[in-house]
Amino acid sequence: MARVLIIDDDRLMSETLYEMVENMSHEVDCAFTVAEGLAKLLSNPFDIIFLEVRMPDGSGLDILSRIVATSSSPEVIIITGYSDPDGAELAMQCGAWDYLRKSASTREITLSLNRALQYREQKRKANSRGNGLINLKRDAIVGSSASLKTCLELLARASDSDVNVLITGETGTGKELFARAIHENSRRADRSFVAVDCAALPENLAESILFGHSRGAFTGADKTTEGLLQMASGGTLFLDEIGELSLSGQKVFLRALQERCFRPLGGKQEIGCDFRLVSVTNRSLDDMMKEGRFREELLFRIRSMSIQLPPLRARNEDIRDLLTHYMTRYCDRSGVPTRGLSQELLDVLMTYPWPGNVRELINTLEGALVSTPGEPVLFARHLPGYIRAQVAWSATLGHKSAANEAKAGAYEMFPKLKELRKTTFDRVEKEYLKNLMTHTRGSIEKACEISGVQRARLYGLLKKHRISVSSREPASS
Repeated sequence: MARVLIIDDDRLMSETLYEMVENMSHEVDCAFTVAEGLAKLLSNPFDIIFLEVRMPDGSGLDILSRIVATSSSPEVIIITGYSDPDGAELAMQCGAWDYLRKSASTREITLSLNRALQYREQKRKANSRGNGLINLKRDAIVGSSASLKTCLELLARASDSDVNVLITGETGTGKELFARAIHENSRRADRSFVAVDCAALPENLAESILFGHSRGAFTGADKTTEGLLQMASGGTLFLDEIGELSLSGQKVFLRALQERCFRPLGGKQEIGCDFRLVSVTNRSLDDMMKEGRFREELLFRIRSMSIQLPPLRARNEDIRDLLTHYMTRYCDRSGVPTRGLSQELLDVLMTYPWPGNVRELINTLEGALVSTPGEPVLFARHLPGYIRAQVAWSATLGHKSAANEAKAGAYEMFPKLKELRKTTFDRVEKEYLKNLMTHTRGSIEKACEISGVQRARLYGLLKKHRISVSSREPASS
């Protein structure tokens, strides 16, 4: 017997679903607001969630990632009265099991529910047999959030096969780490992992680099050279940012991918090649295909299986583990002791949206470690000014509940521009001056040189924000 939760303010639809699920001998409960649904999820485990998109106190899509991230990690079936292709795509990317219209038949809804339950049972059995994530080599992939675990489960399945895999995600989410992990956990782990940077592949040399060439094939070809595909034979061919591959490059690579053989430039015979393909991109290949910039048949070939990596802001519960892992690695490499992390610093890092994702987090951490030699604990003031300014700005805007946003309208999230400019600018200006005087150790001359501000103006600003030159800290009021 499964546990099912219906989150929908449409009471007639809720009653219909309730009766249908109860007749299937499952335990069922209802919530009529987003807040009520989240409260029930946090206090009880559920297997399946039926979720409406438009609720009186917010959007179901906005809480989808939070639902999937709960301890029971339920399968979510969106069932809505509104048709929205973009919403459907977003729901699937965030981990929804299915996206149904309320006009769907009882048979369609029942079928979706049964398939979701069948999938959960298979997953449970696989994990109980030890075929899940226990023995997965994932040293460089850090975190335990539900969204990351979903990706790791897909990684484990990809490693057990030779299908072509497409890994997508924003810059810095760890796409290459996943590609290497697929190789390291596969039967090809003892063979070559050949990486190709498609963005750096010259269009006029792409065929020669991929397939190799015979001596005399073109001017300057003074010897026979092996191509990257041949180097990857028996192993894995990794195409980094495949969306950057030119249309002509896509055409010549497509045939090699289909036939698993190619002819080097100037060669007389075709060469068979057994490689496993893993591609990554931060672009929307579907959009590129519609615009005629990516070949449809190539997209279908490279995407036998796909893994969509979540941005760091969607799994910020992994930030502490990431900091610990990369700090230990950096300190061991540098031969210095590890540092402590203040709660203030963690609060800032958990709030910042990380547009550069894990890569930006690592660079930020290393910058803080380098700039604070000998200090045993890292504080928020050790972070770059732009990060603290962004978080301060967010705090200025205030944190509104989903209910208030839905009722008041999005425009109320924004204060008057004049007020925002003054509040935000004063906050950022004060933080900048404090960091400037700390960096220059109180030297007015150096501070003027760095900031480009005249001495008299600088003194005026320091007085305005009550920043003492000698102590480099705010003076008492």
